Amino acid sequence: MIHAKNTESLNPVMAEVFRENTLESWHRGAAAIVDSHGQTVLALGDIERIIFPRSAIKMFQAIPLLESGAAKRFSLTAREIALACASHNGEPEHVLAVQNWLSSLGLSADNLENGPSRPYSTKAFHELLKTGKKSTRAHHNCSGKHAGMLTMARYLGLDVQGYTQPEHGAQQAWMEVMSDFAGLDVTTMDCGQDGCGAPAITMPLIALARACARYTDQSQLSKGRSKAVEKIITSVSEHPWMIAGTGRCCTDVIALTKGRVLVKTGAEAVYCGFIPERKLGLALKIDDGSTRASQVALGQLLLKVGAISDDEYQALGKYFKPAVVNSNKDRTGCIVPSGTWSG
Repeated sequence: MIHAKNTESLNPVMAEVFRENTLESWHRGAAAIVDSHGQTVLALGDIERIIFPRSAIKMFQAIPLLESGAAKRFSLTAREIALACASHNGEPEHVLAVQNWLSSLGLSADNLENGPSRPYSTKAFHELLKTGKKSTRAHHNCSGKHAGMLTMARYLGLDVQGYTQPEHGAQQAWMEVMSDFAGLDVTTMDCGQDGCGAPAITMPLIALARACARYTDQSQLSKGRSKAVEKIITSVSEHPWMIAGTGRCCTDVIALTKGRVLVKTGAEAVYCGFIPERKLGLALKIDDGSTRASQVALGQLLLKVGAISDDEYQALGKYFKPAVVNSNKDRTGCIVPSGTWSG
């Protein structure tokens, strides 16, 4: 069944694109910040809208690795746990880490059911071309997540072939976790296939924000789940480069704040955010799927609730208030927060 968008109530404009002094384009979206008691702190737009969280939920998908005992059984390091949560650049260190992880399982990149993909990193891609090598499945930005799913398959004694099927135990494990955090059974929601071949679930945007908020308050979780979440937060905080890479918003926000703020992007302009000290979670979605706008909106959300300082906001300006440049690298305009945020 196709769900048509309700065009009668448009979401607010969140980011505006200027060429010189003239408004050229704009991006609408919705966002919510929730505390760990489920109270909405900030809401913009249609927060009940059903969305695909995509890769923004990888920190939830990694929980069964820790909670089940699989990480301990296969001696996963903090770097590998961070990599399980990653949408990485495919830089050499990312790829080598995936390959070594798979080797420890008695597997190889051929067992990954995400397709081969050129690295996100242009530099890494050019270096690959210079060597005459081809991109592999390990270069795919989701290969760390898939290595985690293969680890679960090994731990559960299940066939590694077909581990991306929704009914496979490796998928059912994280869906149960996601359902608990979101407060709804995600297996009853519409489900598609992600760009990497794994299941892509749906949920209301506000449910995603509530799930992120619960993530920040381990006192509400069982002992085993609390330890798993704490380990993931620590691993990502200590190894922010593994979760994305050079020149990436997620890595730079986590690194600059030293893990005080954790953020994870997903395809089609989705973001999840975790602010453990404040026990706040956030979720946002830009209607047209533009990442340039989702980063601008993310900056405003973090600034609004005091999760980052003005100085930190300025330091992250290339994401939160980026310049528009032409092919000669001349500045021709900028992307800025809309007037929506001034209220």
